[in-house]
Amino acid sequence: MASTADFRGGMVLNIDGDLYAIVEFQHVKPGKGGAFVRTKLKKVKTGQVIERTYRAGERFTEVRLERRPLQYLYSDGHLYHFMDNSSYEQFPVSADVLGDQVKYLKENLEVSGLFQETGEILEIELPFFVDLKIVETDPGLRGDTASGGGKPARLESGAVVNVPLFLNIGDVIKVDRRTNMYLERA
Repeated sequence: MASTADFRGGMVLNIDGDLYAIVEFQHVKPGKGGAFVRTKLKKVKTGQVIERTYRAGERFTEVRLERRPLQYLYSDGHLYHFMDNSSYEQFPVSADVLGDQVKYLKENLEVSGLFQETGEILEIELPFFVDLKIVETDPGLRGDTASGGGKPARLESGAVVNVPLFLNIGDVIKVDRRTNMYLERA
């Protein structure tokens, strides 16, 4: 158990059955009345930020989270399977945990997993930049240049991004998964 005196940035607490990370906090000692702590908390699963005030000395259950490297193995249609690189243990994960990142998954991709001390995976985070092969796009024509516009291209993971006209099927490109944009040839 942790009290408000133990608060520190990044600490994860179990509040009403949900996990919240402390973004910032401030101990306040008014001239009249008891001391209190003003906090800004971020919900671990959704990223929602809330502000709460607690009396000084109030107690909470601290939760330890661990970030581990994982490798994406395959999808069976319903679940996505990841393997812990050190223990070779496999973890099935639903698409809800992955969110929009699922369209950038390819086999053997190294990712980061956030685990609760019970072994439950709370979050999977892909690298910001992913190298993917173009599997479908209009052919590039002679004279097409990088400054001449763009065209849609379907990548091996299923994502669709706009690429310069000179790129063709089979080219490997680097994509920023946060903005869904082409960066360069890989």
